[in-house]
Amino acid sequence: MGWVPSEHQLRWRIKPLVFLAGLLPLFWYSGSFVMNQLGANPIEAVTRGSGDWALRFILITLTITPLRRLTGSPVWLKLRRMLGLFAFFYAFIHFLTYVWLDQFFYWEDIWEDIVERPFITVGFMAFILLIPLAATSTKAMMRRLKRRWGKLHRLIYLIAIAALLHFWWMKSSKSDVIEPVVYGVILAFLLGFRVSGWIKKRRPWMDRSARKQISS
Repeated sequence: MGWVPSEHQLRWRIKPLVFLAGLLPLFWYSGSFVMNQLGANPIEAVTRGSGDWALRFILITLTITPLRRLTGSPVWLKLRRMLGLFAFFYAFIHFLTYVWLDQFFYWEDIWEDIVERPFITVGFMAFILLIPLAATSTKAMMRRLKRRWGKLHRLIYLIAIAALLHFWWMKSSKSDVIEPVVYGVILAFLLGFRVSGWIKKRRPWMDRSARKQISS
């Protein structure tokens, strides 16, 4: 089972620590930008760095379900919304620095990039799909959408794949594939964990269906 925090520990200790940790990349890039410590192209550094952290937070968010199942405690689910919103937050910074500081809101050039450059196409798709997830992350929206909420938030799997593909193409253009491979293995494990859980849930029904076919 391992260590599982109490509701009090999660609310007053772990959540604040996770929130502060989620802001650390923002503080680091902001300070480094002001101090001119981001190299020859600070705008590119911020754009790439914020995109990297968006992907990392997507992967961290996806670890909550395996953590819940392995520990047998639903308390970890209380961190999922915060982590998911951090993923959207850094994805928004990534998108904003690209359209503002890199492209200066030249929408024709931006659209041309989206259409003609596949790695930007999938990255843009991932960002667009994140918007409804962030907008419906409140408890009120969960109650209003009911079962549709769960179906909508399954888009996170497609978003994770698209974000990883965006990251992979961006890194491979610089012959840097180690980090994308590591993230790819992590995502494969996280998705595989869910598939195995789905198969286990379906297996009793599949076994009963197979027995009925044999006996008929």
